[in-house]
Amino acid sequence: MAKNIVVVGTQWGDEGKGKIIDWLAPDTHAVVRFHGGHNAGHTLVINGHKTILRLIPSGILHPHIQCYLGNGVVVSPSALLEEMDALEATGVDVQSRMHISYACPMLMPYHVAIDQARERAKGAGKIGTTGRGIGPVYEDKVARRGLRLQDLFDLSVLEEKLKETLEYHNFVLTQYFKEPAIELGSLMEAALKHQQRLTPLLKDVSAQLHDAYHAKKTLLFEGAQGALLDIDHGTYPFVTSSNCVAGYASPGTGMPPQSLHYVLGIAKAYSTRVGSGPYPTEQINETGDRLCERGHEFGSNTGRKRRCGWLDLPALKRSIELNGVNGLCITKLDVLDGFDSVKICIGYELDGQLLDRLPYSAQDATRCTPVYETIEGWQESTYGVCDWNALPSQAKAYLDYIEDRVGCPIDLVSTGPERHQTLVKRHPLRSI
Repeated sequence: MAKNIVVVGTQWGDEGKGKIIDWLAPDTHAVVRFHGGHNAGHTLVINGHKTILRLIPSGILHPHIQCYLGNGVVVSPSALLEEMDALEATGVDVQSRMHISYACPMLMPYHVAIDQARERAKGAGKIGTTGRGIGPVYEDKVARRGLRLQDLFDLSVLEEKLKETLEYHNFVLTQYFKEPAIELGSLMEAALKHQQRLTPLLKDVSAQLHDAYHAKKTLLFEGAQGALLDIDHGTYPFVTSSNCVAGYASPGTGMPPQSLHYVLGIAKAYSTRVGSGPYPTEQINETGDRLCERGHEFGSNTGRKRRCGWLDLPALKRSIELNGVNGLCITKLDVLDGFDSVKICIGYELDGQLLDRLPYSAQDATRCTPVYETIEGWQESTYGVCDWNALPSQAKAYLDYIEDRVGCPIDLVSTGPERHQTLVKRHPLRSI
């Protein structure tokens, strides 16, 4: 049988998963996205050209790679078609290689309206969502009133379902949030356009993946966001609305757990977070500004400035455990070049106790006081270095320290945004 890989973020997202998935993709048959929606952005840099992906898997720039959206992904038809058109305009063949589960929940304009109205109503207590309707569409899914992409096959059935669900959502919009109602006619007009373009791409993705697996083809499962934003295991309630951990690659695609053979966890050499919520090692000072500027820490999808801080090992340790990480890839090591010293969080003090894992409770996590070790920095550049022995000795010491403290091997180090700027200690596909 083929050996399959799951790639997940081990922090609060934005770790650089897209680049690593793109780097791994040529040795696989397909890249399979298993959760989230177009609130997640993956940035690929190929020969200096930047491509930002939101829904389309990060293998799309390789012409022989098939791309799948599993049933765990929520799909905005308009956002997906806009992304497809943008790629096709640059000469990328998307149409013939996209396979979308007809069981994907369909994100509608009323989800966006409710998401944004809810955030406005919360004021200072807002979660910090992207306002793109992701939470409300997942709510509809578990409430069993949601639409699926398969409803595009029969617009008369879709219209009947829409009438019922729209009555509910318009009541919430107009009576609770005092916002304008969404008109059924505009939704059906858009659905007709979406039907014509999307229905040829809707497939039984679970069956296709099983067939590929039994044909001994390697599958690469693509996570979005990061494990610390997981709806169950993140710093609740300041989390995303889906399960971000590696185990969700199974229910999010219909593949059995035993078909997931290796989990690659991606982590920055420091840490970042977007949106509200606890962040123990955040540096609201000159250090944070320096990390942000050097790391170009602005959301690829939203443009929002990221909060920046030192690497948090208790948070990383919890994430490694949650995901069953077999190997780590450390990204953006070069951002730390030139620091005289580098701090690294090794625990937290809370109510007289020393914790070695990030608490689940956002309230407790907010009250944590980080305990730091200070490590000597390095002045030489690590940018683009692809040989372990060519790294500055203190950069190697920093990576060795991380590896030792979290008990997980570092298999890869990303030393720049381009594909070739990747240092390989142990290739994930060769180590299974």
